[in-house]
Amino acid sequence: MEVFLIRVLQFMLAISLLVLLHEGGHFFFAKLFGVRVDKFYIFFDWKFSLFKFKPKNSDTEYGIGWLPLGGYCKIAGMIDESFDTEQMKQPVQEYEFRAKPTWQRLLIMIGGVLVNFLLALFIYSMILFYWGDTYIPVKDMTLGMKFNQEAKSYGFKDGDILIGTDAKPFKDFSADLYRDISEAHRVDIVRDGKPMSIALPGDLNLLGMLKANPSFVRPLLPAVVDSVLPGTPAAQIGMKKGDRILAINNTPIDSYNEFIDQLGRREDLLLTAKTQADSLKARTVTLVIEHAEQRDTCNVTLTPELKLGFVVQSLSGIYKPKTVEYGFLESIPAGIKYGWHVLASYVDDMKYVFSAEGAKSLGGFGAIGSLFPPMWDWYMFWKMTAFLSIILAFMNILPIPALDGGHVLFLLYEMITRRKPSEEFMIRAEYVGFGILILLMVVANLNDILRWLGYL
Repeated sequence: MEVFLIRVLQFMLAISLLVLLHEGGHFFFAKLFGVRVDKFYIFFDWKFSLFKFKPKNSDTEYGIGWLPLGGYCKIAGMIDESFDTEQMKQPVQEYEFRAKPTWQRLLIMIGGVLVNFLLALFIYSMILFYWGDTYIPVKDMTLGMKFNQEAKSYGFKDGDILIGTDAKPFKDFSADLYRDISEAHRVDIVRDGKPMSIALPGDLNLLGMLKANPSFVRPLLPAVVDSVLPGTPAAQIGMKKGDRILAINNTPIDSYNEFIDQLGRREDLLLTAKTQADSLKARTVTLVIEHAEQRDTCNVTLTPELKLGFVVQSLSGIYKPKTVEYGFLESIPAGIKYGWHVLASYVDDMKYVFSAEGAKSLGGFGAIGSLFPPMWDWYMFWKMTAFLSIILAFMNILPIPALDGGHVLFLLYEMITRRKPSEEFMIRAEYVGFGILILLMVVANLNDILRWLGYL
């Protein structure tokens, strides 16, 4: 429960900050051009609000809604998600959005996206300035990698040390490494101390590589105990730090990765268990353990979650991380470069959304919230906030009515043709766009529920 609350608090704080600044971008340009803003809200106040106030001599009501689906800045004389058609029937006033030149209206509409994008670049820059860039170079992972069957079909072998592709060397083990391999025609490796290369088609399915179980490639971790959790099956059979698992159910184990894969196969048996006896049988395994140069064979019953209860050494414990530090002036271009790379990667990955597997990968509030760490970590909080800011900027600029990008599309049409779309058309387009957004939100959050229930 504590983990859930910490993640919720991080998610709510990040979203509140991003919505506030996004709507603040619209607000800034509206005020700059003398457009009246009737309401400025974080979250939606459908039917009622949690808090609101209107300063003396101000036209704007500020508040916090109860529905955490974003926020809005109600600009006078504009067709938006408030669907205030009565105002549009009145004569045009000089302080209204519709009375302003097209270029001013365009800046008002892109203000939110602009702020979110600049905010992300600023946060990334400050992360690099304050924490630097700490990572483990892939070429330094001398134990090599563990590959699945698809990777082995292309010529990879367990223990291969990854160096780079025909395009560039690998940096760290992250989604970028998968992306680089998926686009590579050649991957350079070191195998048994000898440099060699593996030919690839250059168009591997990135989503498939990431979703495969086991995944396409993982850092190889030794099946050596680093610590044992008290009260667990591992503690009950006397496992100690330094013990090495050699086999499970007569299957030799060459790594902790293989041990986890074998437990995954037990999960399939557990799911098909019909009786308590079947369940107990699925959870009972035979282990061969090397302890103080002696081999012991023992039977052990795993927890209902198929856990043994020990921890192996982390990557940062096996390999020495590298830290690149940045001065204040150095951090700005580095942060801009990093943020632009994040945006480009996200846009490139959008092509998978239109596939069947991509649609299943859509996530709602639960999926986004789970990206935050289970403990409060300011580094990860700001990194996730910057990432969400980029997503918010990109999603809002999509040419969908009801989003900023939809309004921008119609304004560009007006600038090119010198003709304004009719108000009736704009209202209908807003309804259609709003319906599309609701549908996407339902699908994304339904996916979260189905994943939680184990159907996805």
